[in-house]
Amino acid sequence: MFENLSSRLDGVVKRLRGKGRLTEADVDEMLREIRTALLEADVNVGVTREVVARIREQAVGMARSQALDPGQQVVKIVNGELTRILGGETLKITYASRPPTVVLMAGLQGSGKTTAAAKLARWFKAQGRNPLLVGADLQRPAAVEQLRTLASRIDVPVFSEPGDPVLTSARGLAEARRLGRDVLIVDTAGRLAIDAEMMEQVRLISGAVSPNYTFLVIDAMTGQDAVNTAVAFNDTLALDGVILSKLDGDARGGAALSVKEVIGKPIAFASTGEKLDAFEQFHPDRMAGRILGMGDMLTLIEQAEQAFEKDQAEEAAAKLMEGQFTLDDFLEQMQQLKKMGPLGGILGMMPGMPKELKGAKIDDDDLKPIEAIIRSMTPLERAEPQIINGSRRNRIALGSGTTPSDINRLVKQFTEMQKMMKRFGMAAGGGKKGKKGKRRGALAGLGGLGGLGGGLGGPGGFPDLDQLAAGLPDGFGEPPR
Repeated sequence: MFENLSSRLDGVVKRLRGKGRLTEADVDEMLREIRTALLEADVNVGVTREVVARIREQAVGMARSQALDPGQQVVKIVNGELTRILGGETLKITYASRPPTVVLMAGLQGSGKTTAAAKLARWFKAQGRNPLLVGADLQRPAAVEQLRTLASRIDVPVFSEPGDPVLTSARGLAEARRLGRDVLIVDTAGRLAIDAEMMEQVRLISGAVSPNYTFLVIDAMTGQDAVNTAVAFNDTLALDGVILSKLDGDARGGAALSVKEVIGKPIAFASTGEKLDAFEQFHPDRMAGRILGMGDMLTLIEQAEQAFEKDQAEEAAAKLMEGQFTLDDFLEQMQQLKKMGPLGGILGMMPGMPKELKGAKIDDDDLKPIEAIIRSMTPLERAEPQIINGSRRNRIALGSGTTPSDINRLVKQFTEMQKMMKRFGMAAGGGKKGKKGKRRGALAGLGGLGGLGGGLGGPGGFPDLDQLAAGLPDGFGEPPR
């Protein structure tokens, strides 16, 4: 996502890094590039105009003050403006004092609304809540069946009755209260285009269930059409936020970068893949960092903590602290990392990763040669790879279907990775158990992933350790805020 915009902005910053001072002529050239980058990303013309004007005001002031390091100054200004147009602050979900908390889902047919409803139910379950889904889309064939199928995968019940969608929604609310469910998610009907009948129906459902939150689901891949849809719904319903579906398939990002400025309502959640767990709260500041190539360590750590088994993570943390991380441990960490989703997307969130690897299509097959090499080693070789000599290399290469140079490259990368992870362990300090231990164990896995560049056929090298550390929250062992 945002690959085109990220690439263009990266070029702007690189050109400024070689300059000792920033002149007004430099500002004009930079703003032309930024304007073009935003328009190519399908950002609303009015939003682009306002953003460029705000950047100009700050950049001209910076040039007149003769500020040093214009590259860093520009990154700071652009990061602030991207964060602002993406919504500023993360939408905080609060719960009704008298359950259930009711969430109404609206949107056009084909926007991914029903899937988003199931993903949202899964998210609420992860927060310790007990959701109930209501299938009130009674017009689209098999819509309720689709909802039931998705809900069965996450063990969430679905309430639906044939007939009147408004009455079904009201009865669903009563059922949630009867069952003691504390969150109710109502999936409503959509159309291929906005029409009076659809808008009237969703308005009546809203009146019947009095939602605490009304979320509009829009397809990020439709760009400005998605923003126009948001405007129309916002004129009819009291929207509380937007859920962006298919954000992973949108290389431009125009909808995400326009919707908040246009309708004044934040992006609440984003769907980043087809699987039910590919769904996350939308953090404007973190997304701005991703666009500018600054990474997103907070989201990475949160995802890793969810994917890693507690005991395994604590054991990895202990070995990290003691500097005893072996190739066996690395192999185990790779298995855990596969649970986090596409590895290309994970690499893209790591600060300092080679540009060629960000957004790369990396799947489990790309890891098989590395796994084969490690499994072809003896236990002693995995624990002490420095003992691998010429004859051992040839034997391992023959057993894994690779070449001796592949063995050399992996061992060299792993040795560098050990040094990096030992430094992380020394910097972290403190205990090894509980939340801190699990977080450090998750970080051990991410540190391992950072060393896969050359092993995956990329340019090699590791993310800069200082950049990784800068992405960590204050109070490293505590949950991210």
